[in-house]
Amino acid sequence: MPTWLKQQLREAYLNKDLYRIRLLNQCWFYYQKIHGSASSRS
Repeated sequence: MPTWLKQQLREAYLNKDLYRIRLLNQCWFYYQKIHGSASSRS
């Protein structure tokens, strides 16, 4: 997971911003789909 996304998610969870959490979650799944989920898993 990219560092910028981790920071954004951490901030969203701390602020309990559900809209932003959902949006960032969708971004992460889209990112995995584009960049290949196999390469991001160990």
